[in-house]
Amino acid sequence: MQPDHEIIDRWSRSAPFWERHRELIRQMFAPITEALVEDAKIGSGQTVLDVGTGSGEPALSLAELVGTEGKVIGVDPIPGMVEAARRAAARLGLRNAQFDVAFADHLPFPADTFDAVVSRLGAMFFPSPVEAIREILRVLKPGRKMALAVWHFAERNPFHCALSEVMDRYVNSPPPGPDDLDAFRFAPPGKLREALSKAGAIASSERLLQFNIQAPLSVEEFWTLRREMSDKLRKKLATLSEAQMAELQREMLEALGKYSTGSGMSFPADVLIVSGIKSFPA
Repeated sequence: MQPDHEIIDRWSRSAPFWERHRELIRQMFAPITEALVEDAKIGSGQTVLDVGTGSGEPALSLAELVGTEGKVIGVDPIPGMVEAARRAAARLGLRNAQFDVAFADHLPFPADTFDAVVSRLGAMFFPSPVEAIREILRVLKPGRKMALAVWHFAERNPFHCALSEVMDRYVNSPPPGPDDLDAFRFAPPGKLREALSKAGAIASSERLLQFNIQAPLSVEEFWTLRREMSDKLRKKLATLSEAQMAELQREMLEALGKYSTGSGMSFPADVLIVSGIKSFPA
C-alpha cells in the first residue's frame, strides 16, 4: 500500500525534536519497552527487529539488553528519524545496533531472520496493518514472537487527552475515522489482535499495561515538550490569534497542573500489548 505522505511529512518535521528529547522520551516510555521485552521473550544474544523505531527507541535499549553477541535493527520510514537514531548509537558506542529506512510492509530482510520483533506505538500508523504484520511474520523465525504496543482509549491517557480537551475548545477537530492513521486507531480491545490473526500469527494475545508516564519537568517545560513532539499540535496552535494563544496557554497549564508532583509530571497511562507467534511450516 502507498504510504500516507501527510503522515511522513508530519513525522519528518518532528524528527529534530524527537532527537532533542530522545533520552526523556526513553524514560517516559520505558515501562512499555519492558513489557515488549517480556512478551516478545527477548534475551541475551538474540537478533531483534524494532519496527517504527523513530529516533532509536526501543532499539537502543534492546541493543544493551541483547549484548555484544546479539544485534538489534531498527527501521523507520522517516529518514530524519533514522539519522537521529544512528547518531545516538554512535554517541552510546553501540556497535550491535543498526538503523535503516524501511516501511513495515516492505522489510529489506530475508525470511526467518529475527528472534523477536517489536513495535512501540508504531502499529497505529501502518498504512495496511495486515500486510505489515504478514511481512513481520515473514522475517520472524518460526516459533518466535512479535509484540506490538498501541495506545488504549484516549480518555484513559491524559498524556494526550489533557491537551486535546483544551485544544478542542479553540480548534475544531473532527474525530478521526476508525481506520485513519491516528494514535488511537487500535484503542478498542481485540482490534489489533484480529489483524494479527488475519495475517497468520498464532497464539495471539492481548493484555492491558497500566503504568505512569513520569517526566522530571515543570508544567511549563512539559507543555513545551508536547508542542515540540507533535507537528499536528503545532499546526493547530499556528491558527490561533495572539489573544487566543495566551488564553489557551493559561487553560493548558491549569489542566496539566493536575498531573504535577513534587518530582515532575506523572500521567496514568493505558497501553495494549498485543503479541503473536510465527507458526512452523506444515
